[in-house]
Amino acid sequence: MVFYGSLQGPAREPPKNTRVERVTPYLNKERLFCVNEQREARIKKEHDRLLKIFDDIPKKEKAIIDGLIKRAAYMRIALEDMEKDLDENGYVESFTQSEKTAPYERERPVARLYNSMNKNYQSTIKQLTDRLPAGKGPAATRDTLDKFLDSE
Repeated sequence: MVFYGSLQGPAREPPKNTRVERVTPYLNKERLFCVNEQREARIKKEHDRLLKIFDDIPKKEKAIIDGLIKRAAYMRIALEDMEKDLDENGYVESFTQSEKTAPYERERPVARLYNSMNKNYQSTIKQLTDRLPAGKGPAATRDTLDKFLDSE
């Protein structure tokens, strides 16, 4: 059985559907981390979907936007996971500094992270769609819809 943990924390058994990988030693201590294989597969599927959309882009430009595509795929999956957590657990939580003070509701940290990442995701997608050739992407779809609506 393989166990993983941080340098400070106790070793524990990895969650289901994960594999443990070794990381470059840090301060002469080996680190291990878990990789959720299902999540990695979802990220790869999203990455492949985005690559198909940007298939018509010239090779030089594709090299430039490859990093954006990878980040966008990761952020979309992370946002989906955060959405699921927020749906199950809500946006606020009861919090107290100590047993002597009354608890109060505060925004959960994952809600703040979700909002920040969602903004970054929208910005990344905007940068990507701006690189699409004419006749492809949201503007082209909108033009086609306008033409259809005008014809009636």
